[in-house]
Amino acid sequence: MQDRIIHVGHSPDPDDAFMFYGLASGKVKLEGIRIEHFLEDIQSLNERAMQVGAYQDTPLLEVTAISAHAFPFVADKYWIMRTGASMGEGYGPVIVSRKYKSLDELKGKVVGTPGLLTTATLLFKIFTEGINNIDLPFDKIMDAIDDGKIDAGLLIHEGQITYQSLGYNKILDFGELWEKEANGLPLPLGLDVVRKDLGENMARKLSHGLKESIKYGYDHQDEAIPYAMKWGRGIDYKLGEKFVKMYVSELTIDMGEQGRKALELLFQKGFEKGLIPKIPEINLY
Repeated sequence: MQDRIIHVGHSPDPDDAFMFYGLASGKVKLEGIRIEHFLEDIQSLNERAMQVGAYQDTPLLEVTAISAHAFPFVADKYWIMRTGASMGEGYGPVIVSRKYKSLDELKGKVVGTPGLLTTATLLFKIFTEGINNIDLPFDKIMDAIDDGKIDAGLLIHEGQITYQSLGYNKILDFGELWEKEANGLPLPLGLDVVRKDLGENMARKLSHGLKESIKYGYDHQDEAIPYAMKWGRGIDYKLGEKFVKMYVSELTIDMGEQGRKALELLFQKGFEKGLIPKIPEINLY
């Protein structure tokens, strides 16, 4: 009998690559299933999950990474997987600038944000006032600051750990702010979700497979980290390892009740600000 093909979308980033190494390498197998990996930046994956614009005529990915911010917009089509989440524990997206050093100085100025549906942009809109923003590809934000096109930028991915060495001023780390606001709950940034029409049994099977893939990566870091560094975008091995371990943690293996509570709080805050349409039901698979 022919294996069923499951299309899995994730970002071309070291942490996602690390998580999927076990499956991508064939070291972790799912009986009767063949995984095909689809790599695209997170904002594009958000849009694909929503089936907007150019994606309306393409099939939904059966499993995909999305921003936590995007889930309320796709909750009718997807369940959240209890494994695969990216959660900041005292760290997260960072606002940086060359010229400015405080949020007050940014009032009336323009901050580059990494996409309408990214969780970073949601946090920016929840916790700041009087600051304008413009969405840019996440990997163009530093260049836009340096070219004077924007006054500051909201950094995600490896920019969060390289900005200091590049001489930018840190204005706000949303992970630090969230930790205070949320009484120590982790900051939910990215999720892996699975299509509801696959059914609960298949959803759990795929979630278990991803969990085994992450465990394989941790048990075989000498294989998984060099593989992940193919998507390191200029950072060295040591920084790449640090970044992977920031966002692939015990909460990534299973977000548990801490992760669920953190998501509920994020959605509540977004809903209260009118930034998401409703607070979705959270069922973990």
